[in-house]
Amino acid sequence: MLTPPAAAFALLFASGAPLEKKRLAALLGLQEKELMVTLTALADSLKGSGLTLVKTAIEAELRTAPEAAALVKKLRESELARDLGKASLETLAIIAYDDGATRGEIDWVRGVNSSASLRTLLMRGLIEGREDEHDKRRVRYGLTTEALAYLGIARAADLPRHAELARGAKAILEEAEKAPAADPSAHAV
Repeated sequence: MLTPPAAAFALLFASGAPLEKKRLAALLGLQEKELMVTLTALADSLKGSGLTLVKTAIEAELRTAPEAAALVKKLRESELARDLGKASLETLAIIAYDDGATRGEIDWVRGVNSSASLRTLLMRGLIEGREDEHDKRRVRYGLTTEALAYLGIARAADLPRHAELARGAKAILEEAEKAPAADPSAHAV
């Protein structure tokens, strides 16, 4: 059985984002005062590990320790030094010409999983995710001002053949939404 600090570490690590202290306490089955003791013990156990516990009045999060900054910077620079590559450029084009797209839409147009391309574009700050207004469970990716600067344009409409290609992309995605789900028995011989 995990100790409370180890359990808190596991939850914070698995979340990959800040967790509200109230939620963390509820998940651990601890009172607020017990949570503070647990977080202090966790912070102490992380000293010299390359990780640190960052706390605000409301949230707690695991982060890399300041002394690991040079190493993390090297990692990020090596990832960012490479050219975008064909897959990332395709993904960026789909997002640009469709005025935003969900991962499912991007995967459908490209015909392959686009998770790695989306991660690369997010890390470089070329796209950002926001809640899809049509389906709150999905993330719709859009261009950032950094992407516009990278492409050397002031707005997506300045892209070559934007109106024509945007209409085409929209028609393809609308067609995909209307198409009935494939019937696996339809291909049986």
